[in-house]
Amino acid sequence: MNCPGLLPGVGNAGKIVGLYPKLTNNKILNMNPILNELKTKAGAASQNLFGRDFLLTWEKSLADLETILTIAEDLKMLRDRNISPRCFDSGLAISQFRDNSTRTRFSFASAANLLGLAVQDLDEGKSQIAHGETVRETSAMISFLSDIIGIRDDMFLGAGNTYMREVGSALDEAFADGVLPNRPGIINLQCDIDHPTQSMADLLHLKTVFGSLENLKGKKIAMTWAYSPSYGKPLSVPQGIIGLMTRLGMKVDLAYPEGYGLIPEVVDLAGQQASGSGGGFRVVNTMEEAFSGADIVYPKSWAPFGVMQRRTILLQNNDYDGLKTLEKECLASNARYKNWECTEEKMKVTQEGKALYMHCLPADISGISCKEGEVEALVFERYRVPLYKQAGFKPYIIAAMMLTNRFEDPAGVLRNLVERNNIRTV
Repeated sequence: MNCPGLLPGVGNAGKIVGLYPKLTNNKILNMNPILNELKTKAGAASQNLFGRDFLLTWEKSLADLETILTIAEDLKMLRDRNISPRCFDSGLAISQFRDNSTRTRFSFASAANLLGLAVQDLDEGKSQIAHGETVRETSAMISFLSDIIGIRDDMFLGAGNTYMREVGSALDEAFADGVLPNRPGIINLQCDIDHPTQSMADLLHLKTVFGSLENLKGKKIAMTWAYSPSYGKPLSVPQGIIGLMTRLGMKVDLAYPEGYGLIPEVVDLAGQQASGSGGGFRVVNTMEEAFSGADIVYPKSWAPFGVMQRRTILLQNNDYDGLKTLEKECLASNARYKNWECTEEKMKVTQEGKALYMHCLPADISGISCKEGEVEALVFERYRVPLYKQAGFKPYIIAAMMLTNRFEDPAGVLRNLVERNNIRTV
């Protein structure tokens, strides 16, 4: 029950001061300051965003990526000020997760709800996909009143990103044939190659912490493998980081034990991008070397490229005995590198001993979530709040990808949202 004199939803537990702008009859007294705070400028969207799928960050220009970041910041600003950012009055956002997820699944749903889209999960086990329905048919059938399709497919090396493009091709065909009234946009929620919503959320976190993208130039980030008591973790997070941060003039160290390399083409791309941006990129084989002088550290476990190749074949052949054997081999291999742990001692060699610790979560926390893992409990706890804030940018990044896909003039949309002045009811 709402209490008179208090904001909706606060009740009598205590008045919240400074959370929302001053309201009179559910209207903000002066909209000009908020209009002035909007960072997105007219003409910000490009033909590489409007009506285009978002599958790999390196397929987008730096201007495109900056547009996504600024729109995400503006959407967060509106939400923080309790102004409704709903720009859809109907429509579906289809959520297709072919692997388990917490943060990305809820971030996608939150982003869709933020903009006014309803979310419908495509559960393959409950659909005709389980009975052999083709990708071509499924794509058309789920898209009649859909605006966005978010897909997570990171299980099969060489298959996830390919699947997303197959869905896109089927949508193009159905739209051209007049079957669909519009062609839904596709957002990559993680594939075998890249995790663009994660790396872009990470970049927005870095922009916020360091003040600007310009301030990231010359900063050193250590993307390092770390020990985990599990195997088969995707390569897409480290590949997403080296595939994005090398474009910003940063010095990127990729560190892993011998034999734990990533997809060679992505590593080569990172090197080329670093040369073009004036940054740096190198591969080292100790965590200590990568951490030395680093401004940011990102210790994260992943399975070796060769292991993922073998695992994909076994999964495709439903060879469960082979998978058990491979898991046993990989866990034994991982166990040789338990010293690849982010510890307080290793953090001392970073820039002034104060590097920003990052992780996509969930982290394997030694003594908490596992006996021995990626990060020492003391380090994780010291950075827990910044880590949660890092994760909190993802819904806004996804919402920005949705908005730029469906609206040609995002700056105009945002300005209209402010001028409309619809206050969220809570």
